[in-house]
Amino acid sequence: MQGIGRILGAVLAGGRSSRFGTDKALARLTDGRMLIDHVTASLSPHVAALVICGRSGGLADRPRPDMGPLGGLNAALHHALAHGFAGVLTTGCDMPVYPEALPAALIGPDAAIVQDQPLLGWWPASLAPDLDTHLDCQDDRSIRRWAIAIGARLITLRNLDLANLDLPNINRPEDLAAWDRPA
Repeated sequence: MQGIGRILGAVLAGGRSSRFGTDKALARLTDGRMLIDHVTASLSPHVAALVICGRSGGLADRPRPDMGPLGGLNAALHHALAHGFAGVLTTGCDMPVYPEALPAALIGPDAAIVQDQPLLGWWPASLAPDLDTHLDCQDDRSIRRWAIAIGARLITLRNLDLANLDLPNINRPEDLAAWDRPA
């Protein structure tokens, strides 16, 4: 990570929460904080600045609204490029845990994603024009397929000695209830 430069953190929060039934980012946990508060708190220690993408008050999806995580990533990449960040560490608004060892495994000269959690990723800011081209040329908004298309490295938690780590992805109310156990 040394020598990479300033890193922007981006919480990709532009999904529809269809499986959750309401806006999951705003779901309150037993500690009184919203899910998105847990997400930002877990990513913040790893970045110089943080943005929320794809929702009111944050960076708007690019090139148009309702693009989902890939539109949020595109907005974050352009923000990073315009503000002198080397790249973007991403997470989803429904992923309240960001392991301490993850940035060192992800950050490098090329893009990288966690194999089973593609919203956990590293994206050099220089990819902004490439993502514009991708979104202009096709309607494929899968972040996983775009990562594969650009040759992103796939990081496995097993290789980080994190194979037993619980990386919750809160998609349904029962996922939140199972993760949100009072201490």
